[in-house]
Parts: sequence; structure tokens; C-alpha cells
Amino acid sequence: MTDRERLRTTFGEDAARYHRARPTYPAELFTRLSGPRILEIGPGTGQATLPLTSLGDVTAVELSPSLAAVAQAHVPAAHVVVADFDVWPLPPEPFDLVVSATAFHWLDPATRMTRCAAALRPGGSLAVISTHHVAGGTERFFADVQEIYERWDPATPPGLRQSTASEIPCEFDESALFDEPEFHRYEWEQAYSSDSYVDLLLTYSNHIALPDRDRLVADIAALIDTRFGGRIVKRYMTQLAVARTEV
Repeated sequence: MTDRERLRTTFGEDAARYHRARPTYPAELFTRLSGPRILEIGPGTGQATLPLTSLGDVTAVELSPSLAAVAQAHVPAAHVVVADFDVWPLPPEPFDLVVSATAFHWLDPATRMTRCAAALRPGGSLAVISTHHVAGGTERFFADVQEIYERWDPATPPGLRQSTASEIPCEFDESALFDEPEFHRYEWEQAYSSDSYVDLLLTYSNHIALPDRDRLVADIAALIDTRFGGRIVKRYMTQLAVARTEV
């Protein structure tokens, strides 16, 4: 099993935590999308699935059975399929929209654009949503916490700092099967207590797989409680990239 295959299976270890801790997406993002037949790849527990159901009929393909079960309960209007999209047999009727929210990077880079194009009708759209932690929020905390990461995760680059939103490149797989993508960006902030921030960290695959994760998150929680009054704010940038297939 490759590192990618191993890490992408970690998310289902605690589906309840994933559902309560993972943030949703800016509502205005979904006003740029349309159905009526929608395929979602990697829905997790349904953070993007729910707003997508207001646009049309949603089929959501999720690798983890435990995440899929929560997604189906959270979004009963969707049809949730437990499968690996990389090898899932595409249905004969094409979709108008394919969406992947914070999951596209887990797909096989050699085949993901070809498979997404094959799932779409001519002129259909592929929407890739990515979430980035950017500079802002409680900036002193995110500087101070690097010492803890360097202590418990030797792979942490020394003095790591968050980039500004403008420094995050607009990336989208090049493919002759799609027109040039349009990019839309949304910056927003969310507050966390020490407990809710630890919950969030323990939904990230690199944290879940870390041997010293319990020591890492204990020290981070202590930092939030002792130096930041038990509350920090994280700044996010959500990017939507949309490209159409050739008509």
C-alpha cells in the first residue's frame, strides 16, 4: 500500500469527530454551480453534499463506509455510494456537474481528469473545491505553535509560517478535455476552543498518522488555554475552480 492509499483511509477512523469538526463551505460558492444531475467525489460526511442537493439530484461516491453512513444520514436526499472513484463503474447516463470538495488531491492523478470528463455530458462542468489555511486569525498562536510541531513532528520545516491568500497559486490539472478553468476565492475565519481545535487537527490525515500525535495535540491545547485564553481564530481561503468539457 502506498502512502497516499494509506493516508486516504485514515479519515473514517472517527466519522463522528470528522462530522462535528470539519468546517462547511461558503454558501455563496454554491451559487456558481448548477445541476440537475450531480456527481460528488469524496463527500466525507456531507459538508458540501447538503447544499448541492438544493441544485439537483446528487450521487456521492465515498471511499469510507463509516463516513458514507454519516453522510447518508445527514443528507437523506442524496444517493451515497461506498466505492473508490478511481475504479467505480461510471453510470451510462452522464452528469451535468462533477464536484470534489477537499478530496480531489486523493484521486489518482494519472486518471482523475479523464474519468471526470467521461462522467460528464458535453458542456458539463467539473468543480474542484480546495481549502487552505492562510495568514490571519490569531497570528501569534500560529507562530508559537510551530515550536510544538518541530518538537513532535521532525518533518516540520523550521520557522514555518502561513502564506497569504494571494500567495496561494491557482492550480488545476491541465487537460485537453476541459476548457480553461475559472477561479473564485472566498476568505473567512472560524473560532475554536482548545477542544474543538484538537478535534479539527485529529481529522487531518498527517496528524492522525503521526506517532506522537497525542503529545502534539496535548501541547497545542495547553498552549491555547494558557497563552490565548482558551480561544483562537483560524483564517481560511476556499477556492473554487470550474472548467467545462468541450461541447
